[in-house]
Amino acid sequence: MPLLQALDLRRNYGDLNVLKGINLTIDSGEVVSIVGASGAGKTTLLQILGTLDRPDTGELHIDGQNVFQLNDRQLARFRNEQIGFVFQFNNLLPEFTALENVCLPGFIAGKLERDVRERAESLLSTLGLRDRLNHLPSQLSGGEQQRTAVARALINEPAIVFADEPSGNLDSRNAEDLHQLFFRLRDELGQTFIIVTHNEVLAALADRTVTIRDGVLFT
Repeated sequence: MPLLQALDLRRNYGDLNVLKGINLTIDSGEVVSIVGASGAGKTTLLQILGTLDRPDTGELHIDGQNVFQLNDRQLARFRNEQIGFVFQFNNLLPEFTALENVCLPGFIAGKLERDVRERAESLLSTLGLRDRLNHLPSQLSGGEQQRTAVARALINEPAIVFADEPSGNLDSRNAEDLHQLFFRLRDELGQTFIIVTHNEVLAALADRTVTIRDGVLFT
């Protein structure tokens, strides 16, 4: 069974047809990039695949769950436990340390504080941030901030991580480091990534690249 299966997803905003019947299958452990011109529907697709928005019609199955059959509260819980997000602008909370930022989704999930902190410290250490645990985001470099965001995305051991232009705000060296990190996490943890990107280098590294054009997906 695929880890993710999208079936005939459609999304309209008034008279504008943004998604026109999207079908997509993702297997566990894949790194898949989604590319396309601005306005093609990439962000809308990512928001629906990540359960941040609901389609007008169609189905989305993640890890065996038909997610849009869930009510809003159930869906929020599913999202917290099974989905991780990495955004172009890392969205770290400025008043919390790197460690605290990473812990937050675990605390929201109701996990034991000791277990959450232990996993957060382990993830940050794995990502080369052992000496930066108690630093605020403003005290971290851009690359360190994004690695902290990756650790936060992984804290609840999600089935899948969605990344929206994750290296778009980084210089070329930090972008390359982040790209390699995704594949290391795939190899070491079996993590699945779906990455929306304009970065041709990152797209080329992916196991598979799909293109969205005028609301239609081309594989």
